[in-house]
Amino acid sequence: MIMTLDEILNTSIHGKVIAFPTDTVYGIGALLHDTEAIENVYAIKRREVKKPLAILCGSIEDVKNLSENYSDFESLAKAHWPGALTLVVQKSNQVPCSVTRGLKTVGVRIPADETARRILKTFGPMAVTSLNLSGEPPIHTFEAAKAYKDRVDILVEGGDLDGMASTVYDTLQGVTLRQGSIVVK
Repeated sequence: MIMTLDEILNTSIHGKVIAFPTDTVYGIGALLHDTEAIENVYAIKRREVKKPLAILCGSIEDVKNLSENYSDFESLAKAHWPGALTLVVQKSNQVPCSVTRGLKTVGVRIPADETARRILKTFGPMAVTSLNLSGEPPIHTFEAAKAYKDRVDILVEGGDLDGMASTVYDTLQGVTLRQGSIVVK
């Protein structure tokens, strides 16, 4: 089902897989503690079950609750969030194994896109990945995202995005794992 931002903000997304625009590409996700919906994300995407998901957050407070070492990456967060920088951090016990697949770290990000942030501020953190089949290019137009409208529970209307994935920076090792538009020094 396709919904506007106002429509989704006035419904429940518990138990649902949603696709929505972020500041980089269209994402697919589920509420952080909704294990069944998270498993559906893996199935829809045909994602290898061992690969972890990232977490999108609507606020720094959410990030602090999900990480054990916020003070270690606070300056990066303040410099680049909201924005296209995913930080790999030491996860807290608030992060379910269904997201991290046994890892002690998790990628977290606060997106710059207003639609994504309003969804996250309303419902809370979400386990996410890019909207595409594994191995295929990410989706950056609403027209292309419509191909998933019958696979996801909710597709949030959005425009065309820049199409560049976020930079992924491992705060524990001090290395860039994937280069995007943001350069971490």
